[in-house]
Amino acid sequence: MSLDLSLVLNNNEVWCWNITHNLNKMALEAGLYEYVWQPEENEIYFAEQMIDYLKAGIYRLKNNPGLYKEFNPDNGWGDYDGFLLFIESYLVECERNPFATIESSR
Repeated sequence: MSLDLSLVLNNNEVWCWNITHNLNKMALEAGLYEYVWQPEENEIYFAEQMIDYLKAGIYRLKNNPGLYKEFNPDNGWGDYDGFLLFIESYLVECERNPFATIESSR
C-alpha cells in the first residue's frame, strides 16, 4: 500500500509524490501520519493548512534521527532519509503553492 499525494493549483498538478505506507510507524511517531496520510479527515484541504504540521514534523525528525531510524522497515521499502526528503519537499511545495488543493489517494 502506498500514498499518492498531489498539490493541484488551477486544475494543474504542481507537485506529486508516491510514498510507501511502510513508513507509517515513523510518520506516527513524528506526529505526521494523520495529516499526511489523512488530510481530508483532519479538515486539511489546502497546502497552507499543512505548513505548520510539516515544519513541526521536520523539527522532530531532525532533532532525533536515531529514534526515527529505528522505524526503518525491515523489508527495505522506505527509510528515514527518504521520508525526511519527502516531508521537506512537501513543505517547500506547500510554501510555494499555499492555495493549492491537497489530493491524496491510498
